[in-house]
Amino acid sequence: MSVNKVDIRPGVSVLAVLRHLNYKPWYALAEFVDNAVESFSRNRDALRSHHGESYKLAVNIDVDPSPPARISIRDNAAGIAVSEFGRAFRAAAIPTDRSGLAEFGMGMKSAACWFAPQWQVRTSAFGEPRARIVRFEIENIVNDGIEELEIIEREEASSKHYTEVVLENIFHVPVGRTVGKLKEHLTDIYRVFIREGELELRFNGEVLSPQQPAILEAPYFRDSDGVKRTWRKEIGFDFGDGLSVHGFAALREKANTAKAGFSLFRRGRVIQGSGDEGYRPAFIFGSSNSYRYQRLFGELHLTGFEVSHTKDGFRWDDNEQPFLELLRDHLDGDDLPLLKQAEGYRVRVARAQLSDTASQAVDNTARAIEERLPAALPGLTDAPPVDAPGEELPHAGTLARKQFDIRFRDKDWRINIELTEDPAESQWLVFSDVAASTEQPRSLDIRVSLAHPFMVRFAQTDSEDMEALLRIAAALALAEVVARDSGVRHAGTIRRNVNDIINFALSEA
Repeated sequence: MSVNKVDIRPGVSVLAVLRHLNYKPWYALAEFVDNAVESFSRNRDALRSHHGESYKLAVNIDVDPSPPARISIRDNAAGIAVSEFGRAFRAAAIPTDRSGLAEFGMGMKSAACWFAPQWQVRTSAFGEPRARIVRFEIENIVNDGIEELEIIEREEASSKHYTEVVLENIFHVPVGRTVGKLKEHLTDIYRVFIREGELELRFNGEVLSPQQPAILEAPYFRDSDGVKRTWRKEIGFDFGDGLSVHGFAALREKANTAKAGFSLFRRGRVIQGSGDEGYRPAFIFGSSNSYRYQRLFGELHLTGFEVSHTKDGFRWDDNEQPFLELLRDHLDGDDLPLLKQAEGYRVRVARAQLSDTASQAVDNTARAIEERLPAALPGLTDAPPVDAPGEELPHAGTLARKQFDIRFRDKDWRINIELTEDPAESQWLVFSDVAASTEQPRSLDIRVSLAHPFMVRFAQTDSEDMEALLRIAAALALAEVVARDSGVRHAGTIRRNVNDIINFALSEA
């Protein structure tokens, strides 16, 4: 065994700051995988010449959460050559060739310091008869201003090649759901390398394997009896200055809010949009309750764009909006209008599933009526009948409002439909009917309270639920108007009773 030195200047104090980077654990671990992929890519021919053409990169990540928590990352790439030690262990020592995944000279150092106060690297470079260990004790390095670290060397067969990074007493211990998210994100980030057979990635012994979602096969929603189409299309465009995009976009067979969205790649690796963090700009996907938000997905490979030094996002400068505009044009082209199909297509629920849902709805409604209606009925039967609605609705906090004109029975009607969030509004449905004048049409105001307990329980997040109940409310109000115009006395009693039954019997579980 022999001991040499490696220079880690300049600015060793920066190592203490790296702990406070805004990393997510999967992006921090990805830094070590990036180095392994880069080492394998640069030495692929030599390694396969020695081991055979079927040789692939294997990276093993093992997390031991028991105190003192420990993470190890091992790979069978070409190792770190002694000639590279000065650059590999010195902060911000940018490599001469920045065309691969290791381009900033910070990845291993920043990720290791973010994870742990102590860490070491053990490596053996292909063709070198030595294994070498370098150990970092960040507190000692910073406090003592240490600018050189010992390299412990041992004899090793020149045919051996590997790197192992061990992080000790880690700050950010992956446990519980974080472990699942780590596996999910890492699988997504390296899916291209895994799919192409270049990389076998293991997490605590489990081989990570990406799954491609099933793609929607269905007729265009405006032609439900038409020919089924596969809703996937190639995407490719160039907008100058060396900036270009290629990949694909598609619609998921099964809508999934967590899994939809684009993954944005650079040099074969996902930069943005892994796991449940798909890239979903509102300019293309709309709001979070839109159907596009739940179905549209794809893989887009960006060339010529810069990324953050933590490789968790693109540095768009002024290029994101032009990118989105071109992308939207391609997505909704007449050849295969993905956005229109995503928004307009509806799945017919299987009869068995529909039967289960229907049974549950009937059971729940019957139970609510059985338990609460007897107490609510006396108040309804004792109340006097109601005829005309109020002449004008009082002002309330309006969440959404739409006004439109129709002509019915040779008369002009102006109808306002409104959703209010005013907690002072005690009724589910209220409306006013102001008679027409010589200068103004008949005015109907229909208001539904989203703050009502019934709407809070059944229609707060799903736009279709909200729309369905709003339509029923509008139908009740309009039916009352038409009934009264036809001579039905006390037509408003039905609406009054509906409000009371909903309020006192059907709003609770």
